[in-house]
Formats: sequence, C-alpha cells, structure tokens
Amino acid sequence: MNREAIRVAGLEVWRAGKLVLAVPELAVGEGEVLALIGPNGSGKSTLLQALALLLPARMEGYWLAGRQAQLPEEELALRRQMAVVFQQPLLLNAGVMENVTLGLRFRGMPRDEAEQRAAVWLEKLGVAALVGRRAHTLSGGEAQRVSLARALVLEPRLLFLDEPFGALDLLTREALIRDLRRVLPGAGVTTLFATHDYLEVLLLADRVAVLDRGEVVQLGEPEALFAKPASPTVRELTRAADEMLQALRDRGVGGQAR
Repeated sequence: MNREAIRVAGLEVWRAGKLVLAVPELAVGEGEVLALIGPNGSGKSTLLQALALLLPARMEGYWLAGRQAQLPEEELALRRQMAVVFQQPLLLNAGVMENVTLGLRFRGMPRDEAEQRAAVWLEKLGVAALVGRRAHTLSGGEAQRVSLARALVLEPRLLFLDEPFGALDLLTREALIRDLRRVLPGAGVTTLFATHDYLEVLLLADRVAVLDRGEVVQLGEPEALFAKPASPTVRELTRAADEMLQALRDRGVGGQAR
C-alpha cells in the first residue's frame, strides 16, 4: 500500500445504546480506491459517513496523511479536505456551471478562476456540452457526472462516494464508472465508495473491505479476496462476482473488467 492517506483506530458507532459499527483499525493508501461492500444493513454507508466525519462516532485515533487529528476541534478543517457524493446528486435548481463552482465560490475563489477549473472537470467527465443547461433538465447520469465534477473541482484529498451509481441504469452506470476510473489517478485523490453492486468493484476498486453486521470481515484485493472467501458473506459475494464476470464476458467485455 502507498503512504497512508487516512487511518482510523477504535472506530465505533452507537445508536440508541446499541453498537452498530466496530472497526478496530482501517487504513487506505494515497491514491487508492477502496470499495466497501456487503449485505443491506451491514454498515457500509455508516462506515463511509463516519470516516467522512458526517455522523457521530467514537474513535481512538484519526490520522490524515500520517498526522493524527484532534477531534472535534479540527473537524471543520479536515472536512475541507474531503468531498462527498451521494446516490442522489443534490444539485441546486440552477445552471450546471453554478453548481460545479459552488464550493469554490464558498471558499472565496474569484468567479473567472472557479469557472476555468470547473470547465476542466466538466470536460474530463464528458459533460462540457451541458454547461448552459439547468440542473432540473439533466438525466440521472448527467446529473451525477455534474455532481462528481462539483466534488473533484475542489481537489479534495479524500473523495467519499455513498452508492452514487445505484439509481442509474446498467449502461449509464458502467460508462460513468469507467470514466471515473480513468480520471481518478490524475486527480491525486484517495477514494472510498460504498456499494452493493459487484460490477462497481470490478470496474473501480483497488481493494475491497467486506462488511457484515457492522464489522469488516475481510479486506484485500478483489481477486485475492474472492478467491479465498473467509466467511459465508464473502462466499455469497464470490458467487455473485462469478455470475457478473460471466455476464460481462457474454457481453463481450472479456475476462478483465478493468
């Protein structure tokens, strides 16, 4: 693994007096794409949002780029180094350019500079032609591309994706994931994404963390992890992965999804 981008120790999330997530330790390397996968209710989104400091959690330690943070005192400063994209794009009812430059404008960047940076990401994500459109006129795939541009234009250290492709049809989802995989290495961003769809893991992830009942039950590279499943949950995912790989081969994608 590359130098650590983020590491947590002793992470716990409690709800109504019940422990719903317990992760003794988790580290993600700089530039890495880590998938969080597991059954519904396994804790994928809870872990993602806890790491993004979007929900209360107990942590023995939280390190960003090798430096231990002091929480909650530094929470705001840390969150300025992160960007989050959810399943629903949550765009303003405004123009595409206004949406993509929103975060930069909040940070005081001059309009001209913000629009120049936004134009670069709109081009990279294949939606430059939509710059004159308003958000409510976009398709689901177009809106999610704009939402990703709005996140990446901030040049975050960490990008959190909470099932951002789940509402898209198969072809739209696959095209968007492939484009995202193409642009992420040049962005220098570490990415964590929660998903229930193994196709997204095949196309995007460097490593996979499998969650079950609020615990990480296996962690590793997709091929190695699914070759030696360590639990019934991972074995079930292995079967789904085999079916997905066969479906990809039947469509002419071939044995390698990435």
